[in-house]
Amino acid sequence: MKTVVYIVTCVVALSVVSCTSRQKGGDDVQVLMQDSTVTSAPQRMQVSDTKVTITYKGKEYRSSVVRRPDDSLPIVKNEQGEKFVDNSITLRITCGGKQIVDRVFTKESFASLVDAGFMKYAILEGLVYDKTTPQGIMYAASICYPQTDLYVPLRLTVSADGKISMAKEELLEDVYEEDTVSN
Repeated sequence: MKTVVYIVTCVVALSVVSCTSRQKGGDDVQVLMQDSTVTSAPQRMQVSDTKVTITYKGKEYRSSVVRRPDDSLPIVKNEQGEKFVDNSITLRITCGGKQIVDRVFTKESFASLVDAGFMKYAILEGLVYDKTTPQGIMYAASICYPQTDLYVPLRLTVSADGKISMAKEELLEDVYEEDTVSN
């Protein structure tokens, strides 16, 4: 019991000393905590410009893919309230100096393939050359939640005359699950 009284007395004494030891001269330092919801400028991806030469059906095609943060598009907010500038991507393909494709894509270009609920919080992340097939020049595109691994993979196929078809790709996990279910 004496130990408890001693500890309580010490705590009270330290409290009194700490409260009365402040200087009255106004030299107190006040630290204001910054609120975690302070808004800052929206985050943006870097501009990228990728050029490749592709041989398709015996002809040489030049492909240029330019991704830019696009301030004319609506700002995307994640669940934490962070803001992101969405991207537009310009795809240009030429063959023998002739323009085959000159098109600007935004995430809305893929609205028929991606769930509207996902699109609300997502940005157009990228578009890259993948391969050639008998059907055309293939590109992989992705719509993603910014700064996460959550994305919807998309495929663009460009025919020799510049027609573009788009499709949603199968997710690798979906393919794996189907394989394990059927075994």
